[in-house]
Amino acid sequence: MQFYSTNKKSPLVSLHEAVLTGLAPDGGLYMPTEIPQFSENFIGHLGQLSFQDIAFEVASRFVFPDLKRSTLEQIVDEAINFDAPLVEVENDVYSLELFHGPTLAFKDFGARFMSRLTAYYAQSLDREMTVLVATSGDTGSAVANGFHDVPGINVVLLYPSGKVRRIQEQQLTTLEGNVCALEVSGAFDDCQKLVKQAFADNELTDVVQLTSANSINIARLIPQSFYYFYGFAQLKSKAHPVAISVPSGNFGNLTAGIIAGRMGLPVYKFVTSTNVNDVVPKYLETGLFEPKPTIETISKAMDVGNPSNFARILDLYDGRHDRMREDLFGLIFSDDQTL
Repeated sequence: MQFYSTNKKSPLVSLHEAVLTGLAPDGGLYMPTEIPQFSENFIGHLGQLSFQDIAFEVASRFVFPDLKRSTLEQIVDEAINFDAPLVEVENDVYSLELFHGPTLAFKDFGARFMSRLTAYYAQSLDREMTVLVATSGDTGSAVANGFHDVPGINVVLLYPSGKVRRIQEQQLTTLEGNVCALEVSGAFDDCQKLVKQAFADNELTDVVQLTSANSINIARLIPQSFYYFYGFAQLKSKAHPVAISVPSGNFGNLTAGIIAGRMGLPVYKFVTSTNVNDVVPKYLETGLFEPKPTIETISKAMDVGNPSNFARILDLYDGRHDRMREDLFGLIFSDDQTL
C-alpha cells in the first residue's frame, strides 16, 4: 500500500516513509491510495473474533507487504492488550469504553500501536529520532507512555499552559527519561502550529529526524479504526441502523470511523459532537469552513479551533459538502449542556 498527500503536491510514499516523516513535504496529511474493503461475510462474523484478531485483520489491509506477518502480530499483541467493552446505557444505546488503557485515554490504542511501529522502522536509521507532539492533554500522556524508554527515540511534547487538566499535566511531565514536556504560552492550535512549522523547517529537519505522533501521522490514525469494528462486534442486535456519536477535537477519531465505514462497517450516520469550538458542525450546516481562535471550555482536550484532520475528511468526500452531509450530522454542546 502506498500513501499520498492530501495536498496532492508530494510523491507517493511507502508506509515506512509515511510513518517516519509524519507530515508530507507539501504540508499535507498522508492517506492510503485505496480504502480496502471487507466482505459482508467478514463483517457478519466479527462477533466470533477477539479484539486482537480484528485489529490484526484491519491493520494488515494497510501495512502488508511493508511488514511481515510475524512483526504485525507482535505489534498488535503488545499494543492492543486491554479491552474496549461496549456497555449498554439504555435500550439500544451503548457506550464504547475507551478508557481502559494505561493513561485512561482513548488515544492509548493509537499511541501504543504507533510507538511500536515507529520503533520497528527506526531501527533502519543511523541517528536518533525525535517524536514531536502537540497535545491538548490526552494525546501527550498516551504518546509519552507509549514511547517511554523506547531505544533510539526521543519525545518532545508541546502543551498549552493552564489549558490541560492537572492529572494530565502530571502524566506529561513526570516520566522523564526520553520524554521532554514543554509548556507553551497559548492554546492547542498554537502548539499544533509550532509542530507544523518545525516539519516545514528544512534546516531543522536536516539535523533532526522528526516525526509526529499526533493524529496527523497515519500510524496513529489506522489503529483508531480497530475499536469501531470491535464495538460493532459486541452489539447484541444488529437489526437496527447504527449511528455513532464521536466527541471531536482534532477529528482524528472521527476520520478513523469514516475509514472503518468505507471498509464495510455498516454505519448509518456519524454524529460529530463538539463543544463550542464548532467549525466542523458549522461547516456541515453552511458549507463554509472557517477556522477561528480556540475557545476554552471545560472539555479541554476538545478545544481545537482549526482541526487538522478535517483535511482528511474533505479528501475522503472529494470536497463535496453534499456527500459529507449524507454521512455526518453535527451537534454543538455548551459547557452547561456538558455539565
